[in-house]
Amino acid sequence: MHGRKAYELVKEFAGGEKGHLKIFNNELFERVIEECNEHHNALQSLIRKMQEEGLEVQTARNADHYGALIHHLSLIRNKRCLMAYVYNRAEIIRDLAWKVGLLHELPREIQEKFSDSEEHYFKDHSKSLKIYMSQLSLDVNVDMVPPKDPYIKVRVLEDLGSGIILSDKSANFAQHSMHFLKRTDAEQYIARGLMEELTS
Repeated sequence: MHGRKAYELVKEFAGGEKGHLKIFNNELFERVIEECNEHHNALQSLIRKMQEEGLEVQTARNADHYGALIHHLSLIRNKRCLMAYVYNRAEIIRDLAWKVGLLHELPREIQEKFSDSEEHYFKDHSKSLKIYMSQLSLDVNVDMVPPKDPYIKVRVLEDLGSGIILSDKSANFAQHSMHFLKRTDAEQYIARGLMEELTS
């Protein structure tokens, strides 16, 4: 069935949790590309056949014309599905670069979900942001909406020890300890899952 594999690829992405990546499905992605190549070859073959018969490709209304149309539309649909899959994954990767990549390397379990080109995209995007921030002495990694209070209450989820010096204090960040920190100091640890913000 034309387009079934491309549909499965998009469905796999859409079925995932919002903002989270599944492992790049290289096998299914390659199968969709193979199907695109098959449609392209069939389309070219039908167009050549019509031209050899002296028929105008745009105006002829025979079985070859409709066959070529089906292959053409299937090819376009598959390409759109491939682009949707890549684009939506790139959006998530870009968001990860803004949230985590500016500060630290991504955890291995997230990097394993990237394709090779996605890994290069993440590294290049993070590098460009770091260069931009260093040239302007501007931290673009903070909240885009101004917080109500510059300080937040956080709980440490993993033992961080006492070697961490923040902008206005240094403390022992033992597991399950609670602290009142500047939001800008805590955000990098919250993004990495090492702290959680306590509300109310």
